[in-house]
Amino acid sequence: MVSASRDAPGVFTVDDSKKRGFVRRRMLQGAGGLIAAAALPAAPLATAHAAPAPASANVTGRLARYMVDSRTRTLPPDVLRECKHRILDTFGAMVSGARMRPGEMALRYVRALGGVEEATVIASNFRTTAVNAALANGMFGHADETDDFEPVTKAHPGCSVVPSALAIGERSGGSGMDFIRAVALGYDLCCRFLMALGPDHVRGSHRSAEGTSSTFGSVGAAAGMAKLNEEQMRVALSYAAQQVSGLWSWVRDEDHVEKAFDFSGMGARNGVTAVTMVQAGFTGVAEVLDGEHNAFIALSTQSQPEEMVAGLGTRFFVTESAIKTFSVGYPIQAPLDAFLTLRRQNNLTPGNVQHILVRLPTDGANIVNNSAMPDVNCQHLVAVALVKGAVSFEDSHSRPLMLDPMILAEKRKVELVGDRALMDPEAPRGGFVEVTMTDGRKVNHLTRHPPGTKENPLDTAGLNAKVRDLMAPVLGAQKTEALIAQINTLETLDDIRKLRPLLVV
Repeated sequence: MVSASRDAPGVFTVDDSKKRGFVRRRMLQGAGGLIAAAALPAAPLATAHAAPAPASANVTGRLARYMVDSRTRTLPPDVLRECKHRILDTFGAMVSGARMRPGEMALRYVRALGGVEEATVIASNFRTTAVNAALANGMFGHADETDDFEPVTKAHPGCSVVPSALAIGERSGGSGMDFIRAVALGYDLCCRFLMALGPDHVRGSHRSAEGTSSTFGSVGAAAGMAKLNEEQMRVALSYAAQQVSGLWSWVRDEDHVEKAFDFSGMGARNGVTAVTMVQAGFTGVAEVLDGEHNAFIALSTQSQPEEMVAGLGTRFFVTESAIKTFSVGYPIQAPLDAFLTLRRQNNLTPGNVQHILVRLPTDGANIVNNSAMPDVNCQHLVAVALVKGAVSFEDSHSRPLMLDPMILAEKRKVELVGDRALMDPEAPRGGFVEVTMTDGRKVNHLTRHPPGTKENPLDTAGLNAKVRDLMAPVLGAQKTEALIAQINTLETLDDIRKLRPLLVV
């Protein structure tokens, strides 16, 4: 019989008496078994270099119980609204991303895999397993730079959380309100995991904070949507922790394909895999976040495990992520806003601008400094804004535009500087722009909080306008409007599968 044994902390296993008998029989079989039994030490010996394991704070149990309770928890009105905003924003990213190169490659890949028709691959006529659909839709969600972003942790929650909840919702059923609660839970696990590890410590070990967090966000959303019990939640967390990965080497990806996998597709796949394995009866470690060899010790040298559960039920990270107004890398949101503000206020044109100085926090400047990807190249996008007066979705993804002689001429005027003075915990993605005009005058603007942040949020109408531009070219105007209306009233939907007709082409 399978049970949660507390004599063997952290492991769901067979009854201890049966287990001891089974191990003894195996150890005593043959001479090799006898030798091995004799060689076993009575207890592991501490070494001079071994760090003492921290006392268990039962983080796993507290988190698992909250995950169960979240299935029926009443969300505050602002959390409900912001959660629907992030869901709609992510659907916009997934639909538009389905027609980007990473999305097209992901669709071809999962088509070749086939599989039981459990879940929809968005913006296609194809269904596959929940795991495969989560992988594809996750890569759609970060096929470009349209998805949301949490400024403190630098996580990208929506692009892995929403596809995971959708895949399990289609596989196992659930209402629109179930979906909302699952997404809110996914955002919490995604961001809290990085808060507990310390985002800078993760990056200091050459790992991708985005890839590290996406699996935990996904398992939170998928487990919430699957309505697992506490023991199942514990095991799902363990299978998720075993799959956590992601290297910071994604910055060398010039095609945004591996980046889409690292930021979202991988995490979405991992979380849904963990949950579907648990649904199939897989057992495993019950306290992966506590005790010896726990996930925090493994992944960070200065972890703070209590951050995983601090403020659960009162602080909702879904209200803290930033929705992008421009489809560009997040470090570029603030300088684009600052430059376009200056352009409007001072009638800036290529003819009257001599030099543009952009100052960014050093960590962001390193990412967007003359990147080979147009939507992650700060100098290029500021030049586009100078010439065109705006930066559209098409502009930010056009490689030919990077070779346009007029854009190149203006790009040479743009200087990007990493500024440690802008490393402000209260405004971690601010941007300062100073423009020197041909007559010698200088004008400047600091955008501390770009539009779409919690300090400067988009309203429902503004978000609807953003996603309308993203989705209509793919789904058509009629389906786009119907999908926007449905997500804006998602709490009234009795079955998440009723979204299917609005997601296919």
